[in-house]
Amino acid sequence: MAAITRDVLRIDTAAEAERIVGWIRAAVRKLKKRGAVVALSGGIDSSVVGALSVRALGPERVFGLLMPERDSSDETRRLGRKLVQHFGIDHVEEDITPILEASGCYLRRDEAIRRVVPDFQSGWSSKIVLPSVVESDVFRVFSVVVQPPGGEERKVRLDTSAYFGVVAATNFKQRTRKMLEYHHADRLNYAVAGTPNLLEYDQGFFVKSGDGAADFKPIAHLYKTQVYAMARELGLPDDICSRAPTTDTYSMPQSQEEFYFSLPYQDMDLCLWAKNHGVAASEVAPALGLETAQVERVYRDIDGKRAVAAYLHMEPLTIDRGVEGNET
Repeated sequence: MAAITRDVLRIDTAAEAERIVGWIRAAVRKLKKRGAVVALSGGIDSSVVGALSVRALGPERVFGLLMPERDSSDETRRLGRKLVQHFGIDHVEEDITPILEASGCYLRRDEAIRRVVPDFQSGWSSKIVLPSVVESDVFRVFSVVVQPPGGEERKVRLDTSAYFGVVAATNFKQRTRKMLEYHHADRLNYAVAGTPNLLEYDQGFFVKSGDGAADFKPIAHLYKTQVYAMARELGLPDDICSRAPTTDTYSMPQSQEEFYFSLPYQDMDLCLWAKNHGVAASEVAPALGLETAQVERVYRDIDGKRAVAAYLHMEPLTIDRGVEGNET
């Protein structure tokens, strides 16, 4: 077999854009809605979904929603505003900080962090990180990185209780945003556009009933690499097309790589493509500059994340279906 290269992820972006545009029109029509609500973070995925929706439905039938909060970066705010101007769409910016404060999001997160960093204060910066999947085959555990104002960073391993506490608290952010998306969708009789790409959709990089909820998901079949290519095809601003993926969930800058995927998205895309197409780890390793054993670790990690993602994708169980061995 010929050596695997990154060219396997190349697509005809012009043709694919037209295919998705036609699909969006059909999807909105099937849903019997007048248009689409798109939450815009300034990231590549939501930007591409916004551009495709505008091309499909026209700017007059796309509503943009900007939802920063106190931990959001200034770049997120700037790029979100730039996008709505670029698209020429009606929009609203709603700072969700008061809702998150009322729900105890920040307090619950800080309390969870204090389980492992007792002196942690609400004014400190923080994020959670995961060790690289390729560096070791040992069981990987999340750590929290904290930093007091003007002080040095500290990294502390999270126990299970603290980890789940931090994640449960920060999930308020995605669920609050989705609540507002559906408010505006109901108000306008629009459909809610989802923004996950294939890597995120497959690997469960979303919050159940949060950013995982939507009426249609137009780029869930595209690898992240392909989404970046699509952004250029759609003529999005250069600072959007070149922006590195970020979670923009924690108060410290945090890449998706250190939070979840443990590899740059370009490498994860190629590994996921290779695994999906039955390519042996030994055949994809040279293209990544990795050893076969390292790619095998990535493959196992893909399987592990898929197992977790199964719950996230699952529809609610009912007594009539979904539980084997149920006796009535």
